[in-house]
Amino acid sequence: MELFDVYSLYDIEPVSGRGNHVYTADGTEYLDLYGGHAVISIGHAHPTYVKAIADQAGRLGFYSNSVVNSLQQQLADRLGRLSGYDDYSLFLCNSGAEANENAMKLASFHTGRSKILAFDKAFHGRTSGAVAATDNPKIVAPFNRTDHIEFAPLNDIDAVKARLATGQFAAVIIEGIQGVAGIRMVNDDFLRQLREITRRTGTVLILDEIQSGYGRTGRFFAHQHADIRPDLITVAKGIANGFPMGAVLISPEFKAVKGMLGTTFGGNHLACAAAIAVLDVMEQEKLVENAAEVGEYLLEKLREMPELSDVRGRGLMIGIEVDRPASEVRKELLFDHHIFTGGAGPNTVRLLPALTISKEDADRFLSEFQKVIARK
Repeated sequence: MELFDVYSLYDIEPVSGRGNHVYTADGTEYLDLYGGHAVISIGHAHPTYVKAIADQAGRLGFYSNSVVNSLQQQLADRLGRLSGYDDYSLFLCNSGAEANENAMKLASFHTGRSKILAFDKAFHGRTSGAVAATDNPKIVAPFNRTDHIEFAPLNDIDAVKARLATGQFAAVIIEGIQGVAGIRMVNDDFLRQLREITRRTGTVLILDEIQSGYGRTGRFFAHQHADIRPDLITVAKGIANGFPMGAVLISPEFKAVKGMLGTTFGGNHLACAAAIAVLDVMEQEKLVENAAEVGEYLLEKLREMPELSDVRGRGLMIGIEVDRPASEVRKELLFDHHIFTGGAGPNTVRLLPALTISKEDADRFLSEFQKVIARK
């Protein structure tokens, strides 16, 4: 049996990792500034993380959600305290798309309404409802198209007000920073006005923090830069440092109804052990603060490079606009300089390193990147 040909692959196979570096079988080292699509939050093979998973696997790897799993409550307590949302409740699932599906479903149950407002160039996942709220016709099958989803221009509060005035929308869903779209920034003032208009119209505000959350922008969640509190917050990616996991943080206004939500694998013992270890390391090593410090350093140095037309981002979520196809720049960085980066659109190089990145590794990237963009 062959693998279904889904991905364009680089002919490189990392077989081990440590911190912000990965290694191939022959020992070649690569600086990882992409973290597997923002998934690696505390670095590869962190010893605290490895021990937590190994110890839990040696006790109990899985049992269903029909019994008590105290690790789930430990995770909820820890996440609530570190994020500032200790009065919210937590639903655990398996991925970011699943988190967004459940958030939109909750909003519809809560309001009795059927429509969702998303934004141009949004990406919320590839499952049925999540992909319907994703503004990319290439990945939305005819089966997924629905009149229940509408799109508005990002940062256009008048367009939002006009839609919500109809009273038909259960929720507005928005990313803290649009990642797949090329690190498109959501204006803080727009978020504040969005919070006000959704509250006034009885519309649920869903913040998709799957890529922009978990400390990446120098705050626990990107929306906290605007000093707002959404009704629902979706997380995944960095939550368990590579172990498949997602979650929805749910405001106290929502009342649980047995059977409304459910999952087989969500919140399993191994996933919870991994996620607790992530939060332990983030707190002990002050990784949110490190993301703010090193991220600001990278942004400042990149913006000093005259060859670049634009540098966008916050913390360790950075989009770099280059003057030739980003795929060419990324390949040169990878094969000639041994640095992994990501892409987001035709001309944007995307940086999403683990929050453990040092200034020394940042300087290595800046030096090698300067060499690449200096060559036309």
